[in-house]
Amino acid sequence: MAANHIATFEECPIVHAQNVISGKWKIIILWELREQKKRFSELQRAIPHVTQSMLTQQLRELEKYGMVHREVYREVPPRVEYSLTEIARDLLPVLEQLDAWGAKYLARNASGHR
Repeated sequence: MAANHIATFEECPIVHAQNVISGKWKIIILWELREQKKRFSELQRAIPHVTQSMLTQQLRELEKYGMVHREVYREVPPRVEYSLTEIARDLLPVLEQLDAWGAKYLARNASGHR
């Protein structure tokens, strides 16, 4: 058996990565948190088309996978902030490349190329 052979589909690193970051809003949420921690309302304003329930769901999934840290402050009214974990920060160069590719793709389509 080859050294790089993967025994099962589920053991494939790209499949696992896709499971962690797939979802309509997860990459956008990670991108929005890249520079600083944000409150839920700040994320809602930054991502205008996401519903409150969907944002909550996506944040919970990212937290479950260890990509987002949720910090609750004991204040009145309560304050909750979200930030990237170290493992999520490791993904930032990939997201930056995806951003560059997206800009190139948009420019190409704007000029009529497909």
